[in-house]
Parts: sequence; C-alpha cells; structure tokens
Amino acid sequence: MLPTPFTTPPTPPRAADELASMLTDARERSLALMRDTLASRELGPRLAIVNPPLWELGHLGYFHDHFALRGLYGLPDYRLAGADRLFDSSSIAHDDRWSLPLPSREATLDYLARVQEAMLERLPDGEASAAQSYVYQLTTLHEDMHGEAFLYTRQTLGDPPPALGMPTRGGCLTESATELLAGALPGDVDIPGGCHQLGSDETVPFRFDNEKPPMEVEVAPFSIARAPVTNTEFADFVDDGGYARCELWSEAGWRWRGQQGLQAPVYWRKGDDGCWEERRFDRWLPLPPHQPVVHVSWFEADAWCRWAGRRLPSEAEWEVAASREPSSDGRSLAPGKRLFPWGDTPPVARLANLDGWRLAPLDVASLPEGDSAFGCRQMLGNVWEWTASPFGPFPGFAPELYRDYSAPWFKEGRYVLRGGAWATRSRLIHNGYRNFFTPERRDILAGFRTCAP
Repeated sequence: MLPTPFTTPPTPPRAADELASMLTDARERSLALMRDTLASRELGPRLAIVNPPLWELGHLGYFHDHFALRGLYGLPDYRLAGADRLFDSSSIAHDDRWSLPLPSREATLDYLARVQEAMLERLPDGEASAAQSYVYQLTTLHEDMHGEAFLYTRQTLGDPPPALGMPTRGGCLTESATELLAGALPGDVDIPGGCHQLGSDETVPFRFDNEKPPMEVEVAPFSIARAPVTNTEFADFVDDGGYARCELWSEAGWRWRGQQGLQAPVYWRKGDDGCWEERRFDRWLPLPPHQPVVHVSWFEADAWCRWAGRRLPSEAEWEVAASREPSSDGRSLAPGKRLFPWGDTPPVARLANLDGWRLAPLDVASLPEGDSAFGCRQMLGNVWEWTASPFGPFPGFAPELYRDYSAPWFKEGRYVLRGGAWATRSRLIHNGYRNFFTPERRDILAGFRTCAP
C-alpha cells in the first residue's frame, strides 16, 4: 500500500490540537457504533455488502498503524503480529475475512488504543507538519467512512438504532417538530450554462485523489429539482406498476430487478391498512411522505426517471447547482465556487443534516438556510444523490498515498454520488467530494434528485 519513498501530497498544515480532536472523535464514534454489535456477534453473517465487525474494527487500527506509525514515523513496534495478513483490505479478499485467525475482541481493542495513543503522543505543540496534517486527516476521514458504513450495516442487518447521545461538538440540535416536518419542496430551478471547474482545487482543506486535478468543463443550461425525490413521489411509481414494466428499466437494471425479485424499495412493505411502511433499523414505521426516498439503487433511480420523464443530473450539473452563483443579471455563472452550498462556513445542524445525530433523513423542505445560491435545498446531507456520471478519473489523475482508494474502481461500472447523507461526517463532505458505488447497491444511504429532460 505504501509508495516508495513515502510522500504525501501538498497539504496546508493544521493545528495539532485540531487533528487530535478529529482523531479521538472518530474513534469515539466507531466504538459507540460497534460495542453492542461486537458483543452480540463478532463475525456476523457472510454477506457481500458487509464486513465481519471484528475484522472491520481491526482494519481501522491497521490503517492508522500502516500510514501513520509505520509510514510517517517508521515505527513497526506498534504493529500487531501478522497485521498485514489480517487487516489489509487491498490484499485480503472480502470472502476470506470470515475465516482469518483474528485476534480476540480484547486484543483488537487494545491494538486500536495503542495505535491511537502513539499517534497522539507524536503530535507537536502548535502547528503540525504538512505531512502529519495529510496523514492524520486521511486516516481520520477513512474511519469516518467506515463509521457511516457501520450505520447502514445496522440497517441492513435489522439491528436497533445506536445510542449516540447528543452532539458535543459543532452545536446542539434545537429544531422544533414544525421545522423538521417541513413538507415537500416541488419545482425546479433554472441554471445558466457556462464554464465550470469540476473537482477540488488547493483552496479545499483536504482533497482525495479522485477530486483532482480539477478540470474545465462546459455545462449547458439546465433545470434541476429544488429537492430530492420524496417517498410519496417514488410510491406513485411503485403503485403505477413501475417495478413490473420492463420498458422503464435499462437492460441491466431489468435483469437485476428480476434476480432480486423486487416489487418496491428493499425496506418497504404494505401495512395492514394498505399503506406503505418502511423499516428503520429494527422497527417498521409509516412511510414518511415528504422525506427523500432512500436505499434505492442507481437502477431504481434511473427507472423512476424514465417513468416521470426526467433524468439524473451529470456530476458536473450537480456541482454547478451546489457550488456556483448566478451573475448579477442571472444569465450566466458568476466567477468562483462555494465550498458548501450556503457558502464557505463549515456545516452546522441548522444548515445540513449530517453527522448521524438525527439517525434519519428530514423532510426535503427542512433546513432552508442551507440552500445553494440557486435555491436547491439539502444538497449536502440527508441522502447521497446518484448522478448519471460513471466514476472515472479526471485528466491528469495520479493515485496518492492510499493508492487503492480510487484507481481500482474506475473500470468497475460504478456511478458517482454527491452530497453526503445524514450519517456522513461534516468534516468529510463538501461540494467537490465524489462517492462511488456500483448501480445495484441499495444498502447505502442513497436517493436522487432529477433534472428536466
């Protein structure tokens, strides 16, 4: 996994206490999400879309150990015996992770604690170096990604919701029920075309390799929905026989639907009263009408668009709607980009549904202060949004320190998702962040927003 020699991309130095806070916060979240899971099943069912809990926890420690203690500091002493043969996701096939001679739960937790302590001890007073700033952010954000996976794995397996408590960083949640049950947000916004720099430049505090180098693209004028597709809107498609009409599906999508035997989204069912219900973790609840549809695959999103006479946005269109501002006359795009839809200030609870505290999406009309300059709502948080764009490299792409983060997946038929979900950590997400999954994945916290044809 490590290049030779060990090099890190140019990264703005950060205060050491900020890096320490991020590191410890990510670990607190991981343990809060995993303690009861580990107590009930250390390995769990062998499924293609989940990892064994004990293996995944050990992998977190290994990732920090590998890139920080070994790579940055040259410290092999903290390494667990045989860690490369146990926890390296790049070399250990997914199906093999259930049959490895994993250390005990106690030994794994001790390994994580020792690695974190060693990392914290080596941070200086004041400002960290550029290399430390890059590696500590890389390892923390990697753990944040697994934290989101821990949450949707609980949904996959029907576990109860985790006990996360209330946020201790970034403010508290103070919305009233009226503010959260805000209803629908119909309609489109018209966005002028123009030249756009797709991706992330050096003004972004931390960039993953697939976000760079940014590339110039021409975007034609388009109209995009103010909000993602809601449960009610998707239920109309289901009730109209959308899952039984092959003309609405791509050839691959129709074949996948048949293999899965789906007649509705994976966590939906009809209740005794004939109304739709949705499973949230271990509970069946009435389907919230104005929340965004979630846990739908790219295939399902594409089929809905064909039924509705709409289309998925390209990732360039999505990014323009999220990050650009109109010119003074509204006929073109003003220069510059916003880091977040609302501007350049970091996310807080009144702007975006992030960080997992709410444990669910909100109505699509909630959090109006987080609108983009063009009036699109919740472009960050709530649900990931599928785009029409296959996941691929920008011209000039070069893999960075974590060489297997992007490059192995470019030719796998994945599609780009943008915007983050309610479980995504706010320190990870921004307008340029690219997520990527294969089109059949519906366990992830994904929905979609559409464009006029």
